[in-house]
Amino acid sequence: MATDTTKYKFNHSMLRVKDPKESVKFYEFLGMKLINKIENPDAKFDLYFLAYDSPSAVSHGKHWTDREGIIELTHNYGTESDPEYKIVNGNTEPHRGFGHVCVSVDNIQAARNSPTGACDWVEVISLNSVEATAEVKETSVEKYRMNHTMIRVKDHEKSLAFYQDVMGMKLKRTSENPSAKFNLYFLGYGPAAPKTGGANGNPIADSEGLLELTWNYGTESDPEFKYHNGNDQPQGFGHICVSVDDLDAACARFEEKGVSWKKRLTEGRMKNIAFVLDPDNYWIEVIQNEGPKTRTN
Repeated sequence: MATDTTKYKFNHSMLRVKDPKESVKFYEFLGMKLINKIENPDAKFDLYFLAYDSPSAVSHGKHWTDREGIIELTHNYGTESDPEYKIVNGNTEPHRGFGHVCVSVDNIQAARNSPTGACDWVEVISLNSVEATAEVKETSVEKYRMNHTMIRVKDHEKSLAFYQDVMGMKLKRTSENPSAKFNLYFLGYGPAAPKTGGANGNPIADSEGLLELTWNYGTESDPEFKYHNGNDQPQGFGHICVSVDDLDAACARFEEKGVSWKKRLTEGRMKNIAFVLDPDNYWIEVIQNEGPKTRTN
């Protein structure tokens, strides 16, 4: 039994929401479509999976586990009617950790002026250069992509080693900002990114399903410093999810790598998902990619 990390996919990022009707409507304004819904009335929560799914979308028509760039919204029953309930967004002290999701668009100026314009913590970047979009007055959501999810990390060396050596991702771009004392690292599956080119010098602007690690200088040397993982109270961001070619073999490989587990396949009621912990205690869900292969047990 073997697993091939080159076939892994950064499937989705999970965010908790207070009111699913309003949140689904918002992401539909961004051009996404509801591609799957999983209801769990016994446990009193529902899951909504949204993605770009126009005919020109990267993963159009594929099984939801055989995609990248999905947003999973988790709704716990009753929160929508609780005036005291709030979601922590990961960008305010003392609960910083998760930063944002990012959508790449064909014309950033036109997108800002349209009903699909984003609100706080949804970053918007351009697929095209300023010169290429200067004469374009419209935007087409059919060209949009869920480009990346950003999380902050304490020790960039440990996190880069984990996501490359353990999770099998490739480092596709590094953006160093010494004057502001932070670096950005973009990782993902699939082919390596070109060295140059892309919109405004960004060769991965047209990619889908990337993970951005933000490292602020000095955090790695502070023994008391830690980020909020979104699952400790107060809650917000939940996890990222990787779909794999063979779930049992992938989990056996993770075991050999000595990962920290939040949930093994054999634990709990759900035997079709596992959760690995990264160096900052963020949760990584692992599921079977059911596009090419269905897990029978």
